[in-house]
Amino acid sequence: MTTTPPVPTSVRLRLSVMMFLQFFIWGAWFVTLGTYLLSTREFTGTETAQAYSAMPWGTIVAPFVVGLIVDRFFAAEKVLAVLHFVGAGLLYYASTLHDPSTLFWALLAYACCYSPTLALVNTVSFHQLTDTKTQFPPIRVFGTLGWIAAGWIVGVMGLEAQATPLRIAAGCSVLLGGFSFLLPHTPPRAAGHKVAVSDVLGLPALALLKNRSFAVFVFSSLLLCIPLAFYYNFTNAFLNEQGVVNAAGKMTIGQMSEVAFMLIMPLCFARLGLKWMLLVGMAAWAARYGMFAAGASSQTFMLFYIGIALHGICYDFFFVTGQIYVDQAAPPETRASAQGFITLITYGVGMLIGTWLSGLVVDHHSTTLADVVTRDWTAIWMWPAGMATAVIVIFALAFKEPKATPPA
Repeated sequence: MTTTPPVPTSVRLRLSVMMFLQFFIWGAWFVTLGTYLLSTREFTGTETAQAYSAMPWGTIVAPFVVGLIVDRFFAAEKVLAVLHFVGAGLLYYASTLHDPSTLFWALLAYACCYSPTLALVNTVSFHQLTDTKTQFPPIRVFGTLGWIAAGWIVGVMGLEAQATPLRIAAGCSVLLGGFSFLLPHTPPRAAGHKVAVSDVLGLPALALLKNRSFAVFVFSSLLLCIPLAFYYNFTNAFLNEQGVVNAAGKMTIGQMSEVAFMLIMPLCFARLGLKWMLLVGMAAWAARYGMFAAGASSQTFMLFYIGIALHGICYDFFFVTGQIYVDQAAPPETRASAQGFITLITYGVGMLIGTWLSGLVVDHHSTTLADVVTRDWTAIWMWPAGMATAVIVIFALAFKEPKATPPA
């Protein structure tokens, strides 16, 4: 029996701090941006959605930055430092802007810096760990804790309608940029190797679409990410307009639930199987939006909190189960391409379409009387609820669960 070499405590501590700061930055400004733009800057729903669309664009650009440049020429920790230093300047600049168009371009430039760092922190971690299955989760969970801490700080301090969260994130970016020089050295992993654009985009995984169930999974994932964007872009603004105190802090109930459901996922997987895990995850999204709509019409705050708490099922059962399915469906030589392809389809293309559509829907159900804007949130949330329900029906009818492979 072989034993896994231990990872030094100092390395695990530095990686954990890195994860905490990485997701603290994102959680500090992203959740409350909608409230700030709608209520303080008086942006329309479309203009607010345009600002949020910067991150999906960053997801589409990130593979080129990481796959074609970083992996071939530079140490990951040094690129991480540079991107966070540049990102800090862009975030601070964004906090001073009032014009929707200029803000979009500033946030787009920032997204092109931040999105690649999501892959880089994993690269730095994986290079140091000797058993990623057991050693990475305790480190990655500090990222979730960072997101929760950011939400509570912004919410408790009453900063949700201000530009201050952008500046807090900028300051934390400077901190992580400096801390990156203390991280373990991670040399470029593809130095000396020729990398094709098709590999970076995950195009070799297109051959998997010949498998009907895999094609149904990809198509359903793309469609489901369209209603998902409604949650990420407008939930904080919705809760604040309903009168929820410390909305950003209460939204971290979702991340707490994410951690809890991650722990019981193996048990659920064994009981439900792949298809039902994905269906339950999709159904949770539809149920969440239904609760928001019902809560808005009846002013029942408990429905808001239950809807937020469903995040664990929404995220773990759909995204994590989907990643496991892709890993099982793809042959070893195309697994990395397949994961890159599904990330591009969901967080990139799907979220981009959803962000654009969510802004149109919010504006369609907004009325202005004597310079006061009123939004019909019940009608707004019924849109993503209906879309998620339609995806459930398509997936349930068209997807066939692969037969289990007998143990060798």
